[in-house]
Amino acid sequence: MTRFRDRAAFDRALAALPGPDMLAREAAASRQASLTKPAGSLGRLEEIALFMAGWQGRERPRAERIRAALFAGNHGVAARGVSAFPPEVTSQMVANFHNGGAAINALAAACGTELMIVPIDLDRPTADICDGPAMAEAECLAAINAGAAAVRPDIDLLLLGEMGIGNTTPAAAICAQVLGGEAKQWAGRGTGLDARGLERKQEAVRRALALHGEACSGAFETLRRLGGREIAAIAGAVLAARMDHVPVLLDGFICGAAVVPLARDNAEITGHCLAAHCSAEAGHARLLEALGFDPLLRLDMRLGEASGAAVAAQIVRSALAAHAGMATFAEAAVAGGL
Repeated sequence: MTRFRDRAAFDRALAALPGPDMLAREAAASRQASLTKPAGSLGRLEEIALFMAGWQGRERPRAERIRAALFAGNHGVAARGVSAFPPEVTSQMVANFHNGGAAINALAAACGTELMIVPIDLDRPTADICDGPAMAEAECLAAINAGAAAVRPDIDLLLLGEMGIGNTTPAAAICAQVLGGEAKQWAGRGTGLDARGLERKQEAVRRALALHGEACSGAFETLRRLGGREIAAIAGAVLAARMDHVPVLLDGFICGAAVVPLARDNAEITGHCLAAHCSAEAGHARLLEALGFDPLLRLDMRLGEASGAAVAAQIVRSALAAHAGMATFAEAAVAGGL
């Protein structure tokens, strides 16, 4: 499905974001106030329930239809030795996902989540961002629409994740371009780079910024020049989810980097998103702070694959179970309700 006909349609959608259903959120807040517990005693679980109510438009939001969309792409910059693994691992891991052997398969099953694998032109890596734009305009738009196609209005919660050897390099470049700072502040060891590999990675980010910096005039152009197909797809999924009022759980550093160009053009884009966790990847904590996210978990995870989002989905389920399943003071005939 083509959600965005051209980049102008993408820009228009980003400029006119719908908001939450405040009546549903207020009704959920009223219910929260009547449940058999001290006010605020469930902490962030209460906040999550209200967040979900607003975006689903229900007093009692649900988490029955959860989809984890995992986008995979290959990167030309990987040939510069910026990852501890060779580029062919992307395709090998996609096969592993389909065969049910990866961490995300186990974690998605544990939280009752549908897993959708979306490989995007793995036989055609993006161009090396040190030499030119990662994608042509049509390629970037196609990747954005591949992400948008993973979204349906009947999804209760969308988990976003990625797979792409070398993709922390374009993610670091995007963050440095949009949020400022030096390459060494954003480019970390990824999947386990040694010191020389880290130097190559940081140099690649510096070269990409020098080449593209002035031309990154907006979200689309930043994604096109510095990103990757899976990164653009995540951005497309986030924007499409907002249009359909579907709440989103973002996984790690790559997912956050995909949102950064959108947030520069419209800071409201993060309103329907929760940060699943703060990963061990260098720069992720700084990125979350810049976007105004307080992550649900801090488990030192750095796998990607939507693995952190799948774990955090259990917290969302718990929040909604308490919100919908508890008795009110009146129902339980408990005195002292406030």
